[in-house]
Amino acid sequence: MTTGQVLEDSPRALRREQRGWYFYDWANSAFPTTVLTVFLGPYLTTIAETAAQGRPYVDVLWFDVRPSAYYSFVVGAAAILQIILMPIAGALADHTGRKKELMGLFAYLGAGATICFWFVADGRYLLGGGLFVIANTAFAASFVIYNSFLPDISTPDERDRVSARGWGFGYLGGGLLLALNLALFLEHDSFGVSEGEAVRIALSSAGLWWAGFTVIPLLRLRNRRALASGAENVTQAVTGTFRQLGRTVVELRRYPLTLGFLVAYLIYNDGVQTVISFSATYADKELGLSQTVRIAAILMVQFVAFGGALLLGRLAVSYGAKRVVLGALVGWTAVVAVAYFLPKGAALPFFALGFAIAIVMGGTQALSRSLFSHVIPVGKEAEYYSLYEISDKGSTFLGSFTLGLALQFTNSYRLGIISLVIFFVLGFVMLAAVNLPKAIRAAGNPVPERI
Repeated sequence: MTTGQVLEDSPRALRREQRGWYFYDWANSAFPTTVLTVFLGPYLTTIAETAAQGRPYVDVLWFDVRPSAYYSFVVGAAAILQIILMPIAGALADHTGRKKELMGLFAYLGAGATICFWFVADGRYLLGGGLFVIANTAFAASFVIYNSFLPDISTPDERDRVSARGWGFGYLGGGLLLALNLALFLEHDSFGVSEGEAVRIALSSAGLWWAGFTVIPLLRLRNRRALASGAENVTQAVTGTFRQLGRTVVELRRYPLTLGFLVAYLIYNDGVQTVISFSATYADKELGLSQTVRIAAILMVQFVAFGGALLLGRLAVSYGAKRVVLGALVGWTAVVAVAYFLPKGAALPFFALGFAIAIVMGGTQALSRSLFSHVIPVGKEAEYYSLYEISDKGSTFLGSFTLGLALQFTNSYRLGIISLVIFFVLGFVMLAAVNLPKAIRAAGNPVPERI
């Protein structure tokens, strides 16, 4: 597909696809919000502590692991599988042209595993870890293909706006479900369920939400290439996927500035993703904040982040997306530094910190996504976005294992959180060094008025 083909679509048709595209953010945001950020980390840690029965370790594949470190290692294991699967998913989507079908396949695999969190109880920490690995890996693979639709449905000058709206819409969807789950958790006695059952219902509800709203983008998005048909073509597509993946990795050497952007993004986004996934556990185990305070803070973050994503999107129009992202990285550095010094039971400062995170979180991710769309060659969007997703969700194994090792050897959450500063500092330096206009021209794309 060429840029000309985007322009040949009627504005009305493109707007219809954009609205459908937004709904996948609305659908899948239930998983990172309800599962990854709020409920699963503390719950799975508690399940592991219960299984330990007072012992300092639990058995995980013949290794002794502290219950406090178990969740971090599970997140890291999922990230490694994401690194393996995401490039294959992206190459397969581009090779076959079946973007919509493959996105749906991975979406429903992840949603199904999330629904099964209902069965994680009574010390079944291994079941919980296994379901999370499946769900998180499928989530990332579907996001590869979802992101690759961005150049299909928007012109270069409107991608910052479209990407920011997608992130913002996702925060609203994730926040709405989290509000419902907060009500259930706080009033669980009134509903006749225990606290543990309320958590399991919340976890499973994220899968139901994800599955239900995914129908909308699957109905509205369009594949831009003819679909392969017949068993022979499917076989050829699978083998061709691996050949194409190899060519993509080799070809990336022709675009050193694109590679530089990816490495910078891998580093700073590793810090972003680790802070997001670790925040609830840090608030619980280190700050001693109640589940009610933690959920309320994350709920506030979701709705403020909607405005933050739109705000940073507007700032990008005036100042350029790169400058705005660099400013956001300064904000992330300050957030992590302040988190280290928060005293136990500091609910109000924790809310203030959450507000600061909300302002920079959505814009950092949305603008990075749109920036990357400019520095990739036309027609290979899913392939290159699979590499982008490795730098996104797959890169969390660095931060997760850093936290896991800190907890394993020191049992100190504060040492783990302060170690993340280095990711934002290095990411800032490397992104600042990338000449984006030159990278865009090298990929054969027109340079927007502000970048």
